[in-house]
Amino acid sequence: MGLLSHRVERSELKPGDHIYTWRAAYSYSHHGTYVGGSKVVHFTTKKEAGTAGLDSAMAISSLISAGSPECPTFPDCGFQLPDSGVILTCLDCFLRDGALHGFEYGVPPAVFLAKLRGGTCTTAASDPADAVVHRAMYLLQNGFGSYDVFENNCEDFALYCKTGLLLPPEQGIGRSGQAASAVGVPLAALFSTPFRLMSAGPLGMAAVTAGMYCAGRYITDIGVRKDVVKVEVENLSAHLGWRRAKAKEEEWVKKKQQPAKVTRLLPLKRKRDSDLHLQSVK
Repeated sequence: MGLLSHRVERSELKPGDHIYTWRAAYSYSHHGTYVGGSKVVHFTTKKEAGTAGLDSAMAISSLISAGSPECPTFPDCGFQLPDSGVILTCLDCFLRDGALHGFEYGVPPAVFLAKLRGGTCTTAASDPADAVVHRAMYLLQNGFGSYDVFENNCEDFALYCKTGLLLPPEQGIGRSGQAASAVGVPLAALFSTPFRLMSAGPLGMAAVTAGMYCAGRYITDIGVRKDVVKVEVENLSAHLGWRRAKAKEEEWVKKKQQPAKVTRLLPLKRKRDSDLHLQSVK
């Protein structure tokens, strides 16, 4: 167990494991669910016509995550429905020459806080392996909604497969530890500014910032939050559909309200101008 991440060997893998690999010189990680037989189900952007999805987990690169169409290992490597971001690849194509790491579940708070990077562990407990694999394979055939770097990314997908937990639709950040870290670093630096007078120089400032960063990661962890809900995978499409419908409804209401103000004002102005013109004529 390392402070940065948890390296594992292929021989240690079991169906239902949440795995990840670092991309772009450790700038972000790509996550997936190991389903056995050297195959991984993971989440990326939706497949466009004639192209494969992209695993832009932190929007840093545009590297293709799907397995090569000439994959020598499995003929079904790269399977992905046209309107879905969930994809099945072999382990080699998932790793793309990167190292294999295992996401840890049920870690004590002290271990969670000691980790230097988000997106490597959670205090939440994992469901049984058969339930995890069932969710992953079900979502491969039914999708996981639209990919979003902060609200619905590859780590969110793997976390849901392992726990079945979702955040309320009103939340702006998903279950991803990477997203929480990306937001937490600048916020920690910002909110630690008032403590400069209390800190002993740069070292004290760094200690305060690090403390706030760790605290921010901890309180957003799905094992700590009280607003997460358990959603059965068979009901997930309705849950995601409700979120999409709610977003479209809010957008429609916003567009409707704005023109309505203009259309009510214009006739009044025209009538007033007409009355003034008639008075001047008389």
